[in-house]
Amino acid sequence: MIELLAPAGNLERLKIAYLYGADACYIGGYRFSLRANAINFSNSELKEACEFAHNLNKRVYVTVNIVLHNKDLDGLKEYLEELADIGVDAIIISDIAVIKIIKDNNIPLEVHISTQASTLNAEAALFYKKLGAKRVVLAREANREDIKDIKDKTGLDLEGFIQGAMCTSFSGKCVLSNVFTNRDANRGGCAQICRWTFDIENEREPFSMTPKDLNMAKYIEDMINIGVNSFKIEGRMRSVYYIATIISEYRKIIDKIKMHNLKLNDILYSNDIMNRCANRESAPQFYDKFPSDKEQYYLGRTEESNQDFLGIVLESSDNEILLEQRNYFKIGDVVEFFGPNMEPFTYTITKIYNENHENIDIARHPRMLTYLSGLPKMSKGSMMRLKVFDKSNYL
Repeated sequence: MIELLAPAGNLERLKIAYLYGADACYIGGYRFSLRANAINFSNSELKEACEFAHNLNKRVYVTVNIVLHNKDLDGLKEYLEELADIGVDAIIISDIAVIKIIKDNNIPLEVHISTQASTLNAEAALFYKKLGAKRVVLAREANREDIKDIKDKTGLDLEGFIQGAMCTSFSGKCVLSNVFTNRDANRGGCAQICRWTFDIENEREPFSMTPKDLNMAKYIEDMINIGVNSFKIEGRMRSVYYIATIISEYRKIIDKIKMHNLKLNDILYSNDIMNRCANRESAPQFYDKFPSDKEQYYLGRTEESNQDFLGIVLESSDNEILLEQRNYFKIGDVVEFFGPNMEPFTYTITKIYNENHENIDIARHPRMLTYLSGLPKMSKGSMMRLKVFDKSNYL
């Protein structure tokens, strides 16, 4: 099984992730989850997410991955039983107390060991396997030799991160947030101190210790060959545009690998699309070598979000679409549509109509409804972005 695993901070993002090709989503409930600042899911929303996913033959994993203090144990057994009743496909945990509670109470939940456990060796993976874990989410610091050795010696399902933010410290072991802000990073309160800049005495430029983002596009085939089963995107707090873009590009890469027709130019094009979507540079980080200063920001770092995401399709007929605007666009702009089960195509905006079908020159109001004509029928949830890259240049 090769699985493309997407983050989802709410139901809208979950549905977009599946629409654009995710095989599974990982999500958090209101309790026991490390992304406390994400919107997250109520129990009724968890149930809706599972029903939606299972109707598509997709999977849902729920994070129960905080490091538990004594008081956190209150209500945990009942919550785990609720997750089992809801029908989640697995839970992601970092504290072995959760496995003990599941075993002691015969709760029918599949267990995946979180990256927060920093699994880098086969002995640790075997320990979790003996406890009953089916899958280990590898530490983001695992290199190729680590991963192959773990797979060869354990036979476990292995899940590896392939895109998104990196921690400065080992995943799950950072205490900078606790020290600087009294927010516990390992209980859902990370303040992302590694994204801060610091004034250093006698230095003109502020110092940072931020890793560049992870990007494993060129190593996906090799990861498959050494036994990685699930390919994970970081970002439960990312936008629907980010999720749609990243998932769709990795879906194409994985599908081309399955068809034995992936070319270097495919990877180069996808990388340009994905790097444009994010606001930090990216690198393979630990997989192929130990990271150097080239994989890290120290001085002169900039993170600028672009305004490429222009709108999302709400309705589509044979000639016209109803678009919910997300960023400013105007007559004369050259844009690109992309979406599920379609190749991206270029479109020059010649007319814009407001929701009353009146001619306008500019769509400038956030989330305003607009109509564009002369377009083929496309799926609800398809997106319009600025045209930046011409795929013909990569052939």
